[in-house]
Amino acid sequence: MHKNTSNLKRNNLKHKTGLMNFPIPFTKMSGSGNDFIVIDHRTPFIDREQLASFAKAVCQRKFSAGADGLILIESCDEADFAWTFLNADGSVAEMCGNGARCAARFAYLNHIAPPSMRFKTLAGTIEAEIIETNVKLKMTVPENLELGEILTVDNEEKEVHSLNTGVPHAVLFTADASTTPIIDWGRAIRQHDHFQPAGTNANFVQVLGPNDLHVRTYERGVEDETMACGTGAVAAAIIAALTGKVKPPVKVITSGGEPLIIHFTDPTDEQPVTEVFLEGAARVIYQGQLNEEAV
Repeated sequence: MHKNTSNLKRNNLKHKTGLMNFPIPFTKMSGSGNDFIVIDHRTPFIDREQLASFAKAVCQRKFSAGADGLILIESCDEADFAWTFLNADGSVAEMCGNGARCAARFAYLNHIAPPSMRFKTLAGTIEAEIIETNVKLKMTVPENLELGEILTVDNEEKEVHSLNTGVPHAVLFTADASTTPIIDWGRAIRQHDHFQPAGTNANFVQVLGPNDLHVRTYERGVEDETMACGTGAVAAAIIAALTGKVKPPVKVITSGGEPLIIHFTDPTDEQPVTEVFLEGAARVIYQGQLNEEAV
């Protein structure tokens, strides 16, 4: 007899989460089209060993709330709060720029943190400032810069740059981002031997002007194109500046159509990029409750 493996996994998780207090309040938020389920987890109620399965279940579109990732706001003695961030596939990510902006605005709206705040991530302590519906985020110092590497992508040699802006990103410049085969090229770069074992996110960048970029991103952990990626926009802007294509501040138009503004000092041989800020909208879409059937 044929068995539905997905349903078996969901039923198994429901059995494991039987001690959870349902319904679970949550807020659905969007950072420039990157959407997240945000939960106040300062009083923990999800066991650590269940987090991956829980995130994968509730982020599944059409069967649950659906999102690009799950954000848990947690208590922290060393900052205003800490977070745990999980991708839609249940994997833990060190950092997510758009998610961090949503987490900051959620914390402010729920009186967890003041308008100027600090919170801990696996990538380090992040500073954020609330500006009405916008959040200006101070990013961690970029590292592991590699420029002009020639890699075989989809059976063609292409120039690929890379930079870690909290999570690893590859950047490939293209004449027309709207016609670039994002899924095929993105998957090839994400899984390329050069970036193993962790893999990378892949960004396809079109230069629109001296301060403007169009960026489309294939995200690791989502395993698809997302409407926006904050850390990817930062990587694209910095690499575009380092290769002489733009000057800061840089406006990045994402697939979702909303702009992200990347602030940083114009890099020189003597002055590397250190102070980096990501600014953009972090919108509350709705508030709801997850019932046990959601997992």
